[in-house]
Amino acid sequence: MPPAVLVEHVRKEFILRHNRAMGMKTRFLALFHQSKRERREHFLALDDINLRVEPGEALGLLGHNGSGKSTLLQIIAGILEPSQGRVITRGRVAPLIQLGVGFNPELTGFENIFLNASLYGFLNRDIKKRVKDIIEFSELAHFIDTPLKNYSSGMQMRLGFAVAVHLQPDILLADEILAVGDQPFQEKCHARIAELRAQGMTLILVSHSSEQVSKFCDQYVRLDQGRVVEEGRIDKNTPTPSPARS
Repeated sequence: MPPAVLVEHVRKEFILRHNRAMGMKTRFLALFHQSKRERREHFLALDDINLRVEPGEALGLLGHNGSGKSTLLQIIAGILEPSQGRVITRGRVAPLIQLGVGFNPELTGFENIFLNASLYGFLNRDIKKRVKDIIEFSELAHFIDTPLKNYSSGMQMRLGFAVAVHLQPDILLADEILAVGDQPFQEKCHARIAELRAQGMTLILVSHSSEQVSKFCDQYVRLDQGRVVEEGRIDKNTPTPSPARS
């Protein structure tokens, strides 16, 4: 059986532009000399990353801030293009990566459910069958006709999570999203993830919590400075090695 997610020799490089503090005279000269205006730095965020996740498996991505975890997740989601290498995904991908992605702050929560679900390829008639369950799960019925710009970040996360997990994704990409809400709501999110995993959903989870990775994942990969420095299977009876400092 082909893998659900295949990452082959992925490399991602960014160009960082450092603007220099300039006086009026220097600013005028900079109009004619690019080198006087800014300094460019090449930053290698990911270097030769190779991953394979089978259908129904769960992979945890660990590492300190700046190690490349979120960049890798965005490449798998198709938000970023790799500088080199390739990524292959099979099935519907639901990325829970950045707050507000796929939402319009001027629309109501109800309208944003349809907008967000349409990005996953669902038609209005399909969304209507799920909208009641989405609203109930999010616990936002009292605010669902309010513009999203009036929602707190936690409320937006609730709505985004509720939409994603009720559209039966084949692959769920989650970047620290399981920390959303209070303890009862987190437990409900965890139960929903476990339910989807039992139905065969593939999960890739970015987390600073080795306990969370141990709970949800079958294998883990640790990144440091854009490279894989450790990987392995997870023994549910043995704690996953703690991530580097955050």
